[in-house]
Amino acid sequence: MNQNEKTLIAVLNGTKDSNIAFGDLQKLLTALGFAVRIKGDHFIYTKDGLEEIINLQPKGNKAKPYQVRQVRQIILKYKMGDDLYV
Repeated sequence: MNQNEKTLIAVLNGTKDSNIAFGDLQKLLTALGFAVRIKGDHFIYTKDGLEEIINLQPKGNKAKPYQVRQVRQIILKYKMGDDLYV
């Protein structure tokens, strides 16, 4: 199981929202096909076909729990992540 799979499971599980590494969440979004642009400490993720925009900011080296929940909602809404499993 690679790191993206582990991060996806942690995000979807919802029990570790305050303990997801910011870098791991960024790698997951990139693996899911999101494009990023950076403005200061804001990492703004977009993807063709999605109306939502994900705006992430690190809290130290962790992702903010409410932003992890937002990512989870988008992954579930659009049924993403099946292609990450080998």
